[in-house]
Amino acid sequence: MESVEEKIRSLRDVLHEHNYRYYIEDKPTVSDFEFDQLLKELQQLELDHPECFDPNSPTQRVGGGVTKNFDTLPHRFPMYSLSNTYSKEELEQWEERIKKVLGEEAAIAYTCELKFDGVSISLTYENGELLQALTRGDGTQGDAITTNVKTIKTIPLKLKGNYPPFFEIRGEIILPWEGFHQMNAEREALGEPLYMNPRNTASGSLKLQDSNLVAQRPLHCFLYALAGNQLPVRSQFEALEKARSWGFKVPDSAKLVKSIDEVFKYIQYWEEARKKLPYEIDGIVIKVNSFNQQEELGFTAKAPRWAMAYKYQAEQVSTTLKDISYQVGRTGAITPVAQLEPVVISGTTVKRASLHNADQIEKLDLRLGDTVYVEKGGEIIPKIVGVNPQKRGVLENKVTFISNCPECGSLLEREPGEAQHYCKNETECPPQKIGKIQHFIGRKAMDIEGLGGETVVLLFQQGLLNSVSDLYRLKKEQILPLERMADKSVSNLIEGIEKSKEKPFSKVLFGLGIRFVGETVAKKLSKKFKSIQALQQASLEDLIQTDDIGERIAESVVTYFANPQNQAMIKQLQSYGLRFEEEVLEHEYHPAFEGKRFVVSGVFQNYSREALKNEIEQLGGTLVSGVTAKTDYVIAGEGMGPSKKEKAESLGLTVLSEEAYEKLKS
Repeated sequence: MESVEEKIRSLRDVLHEHNYRYYIEDKPTVSDFEFDQLLKELQQLELDHPECFDPNSPTQRVGGGVTKNFDTLPHRFPMYSLSNTYSKEELEQWEERIKKVLGEEAAIAYTCELKFDGVSISLTYENGELLQALTRGDGTQGDAITTNVKTIKTIPLKLKGNYPPFFEIRGEIILPWEGFHQMNAEREALGEPLYMNPRNTASGSLKLQDSNLVAQRPLHCFLYALAGNQLPVRSQFEALEKARSWGFKVPDSAKLVKSIDEVFKYIQYWEEARKKLPYEIDGIVIKVNSFNQQEELGFTAKAPRWAMAYKYQAEQVSTTLKDISYQVGRTGAITPVAQLEPVVISGTTVKRASLHNADQIEKLDLRLGDTVYVEKGGEIIPKIVGVNPQKRGVLENKVTFISNCPECGSLLEREPGEAQHYCKNETECPPQKIGKIQHFIGRKAMDIEGLGGETVVLLFQQGLLNSVSDLYRLKKEQILPLERMADKSVSNLIEGIEKSKEKPFSKVLFGLGIRFVGETVAKKLSKKFKSIQALQQASLEDLIQTDDIGERIAESVVTYFANPQNQAMIKQLQSYGLRFEEEVLEHEYHPAFEGKRFVVSGVFQNYSREALKNEIEQLGGTLVSGVTAKTDYVIAGEGMGPSKKEKAESLGLTVLSEEAYEKLKS
């Protein structure tokens, strides 16, 4: 009979293999539900048998460790920076320098690789297990972030195949665009300041003290360089292939070429193709392929002579800083915005650029009238990256961050550990009141048809809306006289408000706009506490015991419900018939749905999209927005986008009509 220790070891091996197939090969062989059940079984066995602890168990992926201080440790092999170039001529000059050392007749091959814009990392493996993870630091020593790195699914905790007994591997931790935009969408829904760019967000994530939070960030890691003694490889390209065979996520975009002309063709190809990548790159890394030749070429004090980074130039223009305005977000966050002399960047006219916070203004030492350099951060968000020292504004026009709210005049506060200033007058500050109503009617909250953000502003200005509860007092005759309000559109608006009373408790809770309570957290709270009454009475300790609810979220919830004005508003909403209790389901999860991932697209005859999505979740399915290889079913209604359907078919996914969906339930 199998012993407990053998059972634990067997489960770990199985889960490591499933992790590899899911995150490295992108070819999962079990459903998410089956994987989660195996993981729960292992977690319970490890809990019951602490003597079987393994720091590289798959259970360590979910986080849990808290690091108060990150130790600074030396690198066994230095992590050099790379020399940069922006032109073909400089690449040719680099090759000339190489040939002077290796000889004019030397046959030189190059490995070309994408230069990921992320955070450099060095991973140490001993006997096939992850031993340590260090940041690059100053190249000779870095911060130990091993606990946080273990939560990144594309970093193997145990290796496959015939690996060396001890070696290091270098890579780049990145945040793909989809994850970055999703994180910013969640922050926008919460009224929080948006993250600046994927690289800084990835870097900040790795230094979070709570690894549970790191585990929630959609970080990836690409590996690209081995370091060690007596490695079983003779070239860079062979090293990439070996690393891939050991279970590392190695990009397949690397190419082995035999001349600088071929290098430049690779550079030219990716200059356009990089715009379609799901993550950000800022150039190409070119390396002499042969390790023997690398050793002969050696290093300068700062960089290897055998490698060069070709950087793509971000389009940068100069313009005049005319003024600074300040925006007030739904949660009172104050964002300074630079008003610019209009300038064209990447084909679009830019008149404004975010300055993020007071620290950014101070760092740039801005003055009105400055000639500033503007780029599109990640080619999406315009940003000021510098000031032309020869064309400064006068010192008397130095920009000083405001001390009072530009809308209501309240004194601004800067919370400890935050870069942002806040207006705390949340119940009276007009932009905050408007923002809360706009959030409440949003698609992921109450999804009130016929009512948009501009209409909310109009109704607020006319004195018809002052809080979300006022929505349910609106009368058709009040709205009809207003500008651009036709009979049909007003009828649709009133009907949409009435229909919103059918939204489930979790949607109402999210719609309230409690700081840090996003869509997912609202669902967890509604399922745990079942009613608004129970949630209002919950203590800080009760809230923290809920899955994925940390102290920051718990404190925010307690503070929200302690406010008498919020309590009064909730009572009003209850009196209008909104749902403040979790619906009790009479049926169990359906075996055909449990643990499966569904995409819903199009219009359906017998369901609203909302009702169909709710039913899928009630039956145990998980809703996802995009079609990927990990999707189990795509439910296609009328008007489904052709590109989404083509992608589903190309991936061999099961596409269900409404009729086929009904059969799946039976």
